[in-house]
Amino acid sequence: MPEPSPTPARRGRLLRFGAAVAVLFALAGYLAVQYLTGGAGAPRCRVVSGKGDDASYEFTPEQAVNAATISAVGTSRRLPERAVAIALATALQESNLRNIQHGDRDSLGLFQQRPSQGWGTTKQIMDPAYAAGVFYEHLAKVPDYTRLPLTVAAQRVQRSGFPQAYAKHEPDATLLAAALTGRAAATLTCEGRPGATPAGGPDSVRAALVRDFGHEVLQEAGADISGQGDSAPADASSSSPSAASGSAPASGSPSSTVSARTVTVPVRKDAAGTGVRGWELAHWAVANSSALHIERVSYAGREWTAGRREGEWLRSGAQGAPAAKEAASEVRIVTAQ
Repeated sequence: MPEPSPTPARRGRLLRFGAAVAVLFALAGYLAVQYLTGGAGAPRCRVVSGKGDDASYEFTPEQAVNAATISAVGTSRRLPERAVAIALATALQESNLRNIQHGDRDSLGLFQQRPSQGWGTTKQIMDPAYAAGVFYEHLAKVPDYTRLPLTVAAQRVQRSGFPQAYAKHEPDATLLAAALTGRAAATLTCEGRPGATPAGGPDSVRAALVRDFGHEVLQEAGADISGQGDSAPADASSSSPSAASGSAPASGSPSSTVSARTVTVPVRKDAAGTGVRGWELAHWAVANSSALHIERVSYAGREWTAGRREGEWLRSGAQGAPAAKEAASEVRIVTAQ
């Protein structure tokens, strides 16, 4: 004989019990994530105005890496900050600074460039450095682009169906450009929690520097991976065997371990003594901190440390920050491995 069906009251109790169990499981999952991430939620980056006003823009580590690449490619071509701002606003509109593999018709990548329209192959367009470079090539052909409204300059390159759309991104792009080109010092921060990618270590940092800035960043600045930048000559990257190979010092002391994980990039002097190049490299490193598992970046007596509350830049020697030996002549990047 079949069992009697549950009464409406019993069914209601079962439904409420099931709902309560589901809520408990969801809460347990949330608490586990908070425990593993230190309760901070998704990692974030932030850029603030160097003018002392309240302007700011928050974005993700993925967006930070792409923005840093776009800026580095522009400055390596000796293009002005305005060109970088135009490129960043364009990428914010086209892809939200994400290197996406889809779009309208065959549009791809940061700038939604189309292989069928002569922008390059699919593989080329999906390389952020290439995509930024070909954007700048087209922008440079626009007469007086630095004097045009940003949305007009961007539209001359993109030929978008929404020509006014770029204007809304100008404030954020301007903040990013000021920080990433180095004009606004200590204005870009990231939490620096390591990303899921296995990339990390001095070799990865060196490869990423070349990827974004070109080989000149190592040849001209004399990047030193040996951790001996305090006494090494400016051309250490080409003359020192340990710098070229990235080999660790023989000693097994904690300081030697840190040195083995350090990339020291001497900064060429600029005529005005503003430290723009140094802050460009320092901000680039912070923007790449999650992707490249960077623990600490220091420059000109200021230091950023991964995991520090809000990722702020502190004066070297301040409470909780080791004293920095370097002046404005080098950027020091310490990796987690």
